[in-house]
Amino acid sequence: MTIAAALVDSAIRGYQRNLSPRKGWSCAHRVAHGGPSCSAAVRHLVATRGVVRAVVPTVAQFVACYQAALLLAQTDVRGVCCCGGIPIPFRF
Repeated sequence: MTIAAALVDSAIRGYQRNLSPRKGWSCAHRVAHGGPSCSAAVRHLVATRGVVRAVVPTVAQFVACYQAALLLAQTDVRGVCCCGGIPIPFRF
């Protein structure tokens, strides 16, 4: 893993440990479709492809998360996601 990839991985790990638990451990994409959260998916992309080659798939992942947030906005479940205030289930 390159230095840049290690730094990005460290930043994502910090997000997963410190911020993600406060919003429910999950993003809208995971809630709507299952599978890994956006942060886990991006962390895997950076580890396998490197920082530069992971940029386009990362953007695509966040667009998919935003679209899932729009889908979930039509439900009555409320919460906070990486994409802003959208409906996702979570507990404190």
